[in-house]
Amino acid sequence: MPGRGVKLTLLAGACLMSSALFSAPAQADTLEEALISAYRTNPTLQAARAGQRVTDENVPIARADALPSLDATGQYVEFLKQSSASFTAPERSVGISGNLGVPVYSGGAVKNSIKAAKTRVLAGRANLRATESSVFSQVVAAYMDVIRSEAIVGLTKNNVDVLSVNLQATSDRFEIGDLTRTDVAQSEARLALARSNLRTAQSNLIEARERYVELVGVAPDNLQPPPPLPGMPDAPNDAVDTALQYNPDLLSSREEAKASGYDIEVAEAAKLPKLSLFASSDYTNYLDTLGSSIPGTAIDQGQTSAQAGVRLTLPLYQGGRPAAQERQAQARASQALERIIATERNVISQVRAAYASWRAANAIIASSQQAVDAASLSLEGVRAENTVGNRSILDILNAEQELLSARVDLVTARRNAYVAGFTLLAAMGRAEARDLGLGEDGLLYDPVVNYERVHDRIWDWDSDPDPQAQATRTVDIPPQDGEAPEIKNSVK
Repeated sequence: MPGRGVKLTLLAGACLMSSALFSAPAQADTLEEALISAYRTNPTLQAARAGQRVTDENVPIARADALPSLDATGQYVEFLKQSSASFTAPERSVGISGNLGVPVYSGGAVKNSIKAAKTRVLAGRANLRATESSVFSQVVAAYMDVIRSEAIVGLTKNNVDVLSVNLQATSDRFEIGDLTRTDVAQSEARLALARSNLRTAQSNLIEARERYVELVGVAPDNLQPPPPLPGMPDAPNDAVDTALQYNPDLLSSREEAKASGYDIEVAEAAKLPKLSLFASSDYTNYLDTLGSSIPGTAIDQGQTSAQAGVRLTLPLYQGGRPAAQERQAQARASQALERIIATERNVISQVRAAYASWRAANAIIASSQQAVDAASLSLEGVRAENTVGNRSILDILNAEQELLSARVDLVTARRNAYVAGFTLLAAMGRAEARDLGLGEDGLLYDPVVNYERVHDRIWDWDSDPDPQAQATRTVDIPPQDGEAPEIKNSVK
């Protein structure tokens, strides 16, 4: 079983891409730097964290129903028309009243609402982990796509240069009558096709780099080969066992099912009695407009009253609403239970498929490497045989194309193996910042901190500063180009 805190370090000579097309320069971006940048500035992650803070507030909102409530009302009244038979009716009044309510028993609705809110906080944290893992998977794929696309551009550009030399040599031999016009035409056709493929490869590289900018927030700069993936499983069953324990989507669905169970208890509470304490006070002043029934006798213009008591509410009939709400909550709980199984099925399928893809891609790497070695040897042999007249120019062109295809397949297989491996770790619940060792210097976002900050705050005028966007914009990053670093070493 893989453990948390496994550091993504760049180990010289041990990298999966150690035999990449070109060596990394001294100044270059690493996968760890890309993940850290995305962790700090990616808007999807920042929005998910804000969404979790929204979920945190449901706990104090639910708890508010268990706390006393106090309100005051003030009013000014003008009595516009008086009864003709009344000599004491006031002309105007001003009044103020206050009401205090203290809930004592609500049938368990408040208690279970708080439990449901707290459980959904746990589900939200799991969803936040899932978002983090998803963003990291996308970053890894974008990182590897840039490396692959740069390699393919380099290979294709090198092929254009080779075919240009071939065309010149073929044309020279045609001039002296050693070759035919057909040989020249074949070389011209292959060169034109290679130039077309180069344009396509450059377009794909631009797309890969722009996708990287979208996810990471900065332009890629001579990306280094990625480090080995930590904690890869030895067998698919090991991967499934880990996923069933740590996959964040599965953990979230389980917590949601628990919360749905509390919702049933909340719905049932609507049928039960409710008990509360209350107190109120009223003061009215008629502003010297209240008359007396006895002429010459002054009357008090201010009146005060106060009352307190216990209120018991016993629901007798509510039109079937409580039963419908309870059945509705039960159906939602049933839905949540089925979602656990659906999520579990999906997780098992993802893990097994990712494991198979990862193993297959590693096997393809070995096969592609053999193909590159064989195609290189074949090209050397065809060129040697051409010098003695046993091979045609077309044979050379075909051998060069086979070598190019084998090299592209090798680069692609390396990309696919790494992405499939990281996808497998993500499905296992082992591709988050803590798992990848990105928590140095207080980098990690801890959702518990915000929950502890807000869960017991009860002051009505307690608010946070107006929010500001945390993610970085990319409008000032220049458009990416399709140029790749020069090839220093051939793929072998």
